[in-house]
Parts: sequence; C-alpha cells; structure tokens
Amino acid sequence: MVQQVLSISQINEYIRSKMDGDPLLNQVAVRGEISNYKMYPSGHHYFTLKDESAALKCVMFKGNAMRLRFRPENGMKVIAMGKISVFPRDGAYQLYCTAMAMDGVGDLYAAFEQLKAKLAAQGLFDPTHKKPLPRYPGTIGIITSSAGAAVHDMLRILRKRYPLTQVRLLPVRVQGVEAPGEIAAAIRYANHYQLADLLIVGRGGGSIEDLWAFNDERVAYAIFESQIPVISAVGHEPDVTISDYVADLRAATPSNAAELAVPDRDALSQTLDGMSNAMATALNRQLKAARQHLDVLAQSPSLRSPTGYLEQKSRDLELLTNRMIAAQNNTIARKSQRYIACVSKLDAMSPLKVLTRGYSMAQTGDGTVVRSVSQVELGERITLSLSDGKLSATVMDKKENAL
Repeated sequence: MVQQVLSISQINEYIRSKMDGDPLLNQVAVRGEISNYKMYPSGHHYFTLKDESAALKCVMFKGNAMRLRFRPENGMKVIAMGKISVFPRDGAYQLYCTAMAMDGVGDLYAAFEQLKAKLAAQGLFDPTHKKPLPRYPGTIGIITSSAGAAVHDMLRILRKRYPLTQVRLLPVRVQGVEAPGEIAAAIRYANHYQLADLLIVGRGGGSIEDLWAFNDERVAYAIFESQIPVISAVGHEPDVTISDYVADLRAATPSNAAELAVPDRDALSQTLDGMSNAMATALNRQLKAARQHLDVLAQSPSLRSPTGYLEQKSRDLELLTNRMIAAQNNTIARKSQRYIACVSKLDAMSPLKVLTRGYSMAQTGDGTVVRSVSQVELGERITLSLSDGKLSATVMDKKENAL
C-alpha cells in the first residue's frame, strides 16, 4: 500500500478542520494571566495566557476588542472566551478571543477602576478644583432625561423649597451608547451660553450598566472644565460614579441634589423673622436711650432758661478772667522781685563798684586784665580804667615784689 504524502499546508488545514469540528474547542473559556500583551495599529490585540505550567497564544481582532470595557494589561488575571483553532501559515494553534472579563471582577468594575486611576492621576478629583455652590441660585440647569421620575422629583422639591429659582431642563439620554456624548454636550452648551448659576447632572437608580454613561471620561472632562458649579446626582446613595468624583458636590440621590442646591424657604423665613425681631429690639433699645437722653437735655438750664444759662456762663467767664488776671499779677510780682535781687547781686560783684573806692584796673592793648607785672613789657602801652573814665599810659618801669 502506497503511503499518501501530504504537504504542510494540507496537514495544517486537516488539523484545523479537526479542531474546528470539536464543539469543546469552538466555545471555550480559558482562565489565565496575561503576558506579552501588544495592541497593534491595526486594532488587533495579541497576548499570551499562562498559568503555573503552560502558556496559550491568543489573538483578539479589532471588532471584538472595541467591545472591551477595560484595557487588558500584563499580569492581569482574566477569563478569555472564544475558540481554539490553528493558524495554517505557522502551524500553531491559538485562542481566537471574542470576549474577556477580569477573573473574579466584572469588566465594568475593572473599567471603572482603570478610568478612576487615570483621572485621579490627572488631578480631576483634586479638592482644590472644587467650586463653591451659589448660596441663592437664580437659575438651575438640570441635565437628565425628561421622561424619568428623577426630574419630576427634583422639580417638586425645588418648587417647594425655593420657588424663587428658575429651572431650565436640558433633556438628554442617560443610558446607551449615545448618552455620554449628549450629557457632555449639554454641560458645554450650558457653559457656552451661561444658562444657569448651577447645574445638576444625573439620573435615577439602576444597574451599573444603566449608570455607565456617568462613568465615561467625556462626561468627566466636561464636568471638570465647567465654569458653572456642578452637582452630580446619579442613582441611589450606594451608587458611586466617576461623575461623583469630578463634580463640585456629590448628592446621594437626585432628590438630595435638589435639597443641596437651594435653601429651604421655611428655614429662610424663620431666619428673616429672627433677624427682624432682633432689629426691632435693637431699634427699640436705641429709641429708649434717645428718649432718656432727651429727658436729661430737657431738664438742663440751657434749655429751660436760655438767657439764664448765658448769664451764668457770663459770670463764670468773668470769674475765670479775674482769676487769670490775679494769677498773672502774682507771677509778674514774683518775677520782679527775683529780677531786683539778681541785679543787686550783680551790682555788688561788679568790678566797677570797686573803682568808686579809688581803685583802678589795668588792661593790655587787647583788653586783657593785667594781674601781674610779668604780663607787660617796658614801653608797652596799657589802659587804666577809673571810676569816671580811662587813661592811656606807657610802662616806663616795672618792679616785682620780693617773695
């Protein structure tokens, strides 16, 4: 019997047909850890799944990869679904992956955590970027579905709590593929035309899939870039979305957002009543003090008898004038007595007083008083001061006293 000789292509095609005909391999779920993950410009994803003792090559084509809700990464434990077949050109079998989920964690949760980490690193959750809410908003913009119960709850609460505010509804889809784009566009539209002082963005409760539009990065960036303060009101209290992290304030529910957005008119009325009472009390206190002051003034002599008041002041002024004159005279007398005493002392000490008793005072040409014969020379002219005049003399002789 002649043995049939096959080409490599035939062998590979035969093996592929066998594998493609195996129901187990046509719909298989494989658990493993991603390694050698690569995404090519074509959009196809290539990676390897491995466990403790083996590895399996995998490919996910662009169409299937676009449906992924998270980005696969090396080291991530996943469950990959698809079929195992042979790539005839290389003669190697691989998993043709059509879907993927994180092992033990839903793919939506994985996508949420990945986007949360990315936006946090970019600073979108930083408290320094949070804008304060207006205390008394004149206009509130609500971005939500016009058909949901949430919008009616918010309108009812806003009308009850603070009917002075105007509400503008910007209706959008809040779930589905088109929802994120519509929500982000509505936020930017409100900012461009300055339609409101405050925006409430949200919807009622639902599953994580229903709320997923508010975990979209387009919505996150629109809220972050909004110049109008934004309250995020998505789902029920346990539900937390990316919008909640980015918004200036997170409300537990849409109804809670309406409560946080405006003050309570009853509380405001009580506050105003209290302020009014306090003002009335203060005014009455001021009026009472003014009346008491007026009574005091009414009893004063100046108002009861203006001429008597002027006469009294005239007498006071005359008395004060006399006291000032007396004090001035006393001061002048004291100063005069002191002056006379000083003059007497100076006169007693004056050298001219000695001259009246027959003495004279000799001075050199520069006015220096001659106290010793050594101060003058023979032939030097000196001046002699007498009680009734001066004499000029020439030194003809000098003689010193013997010690």
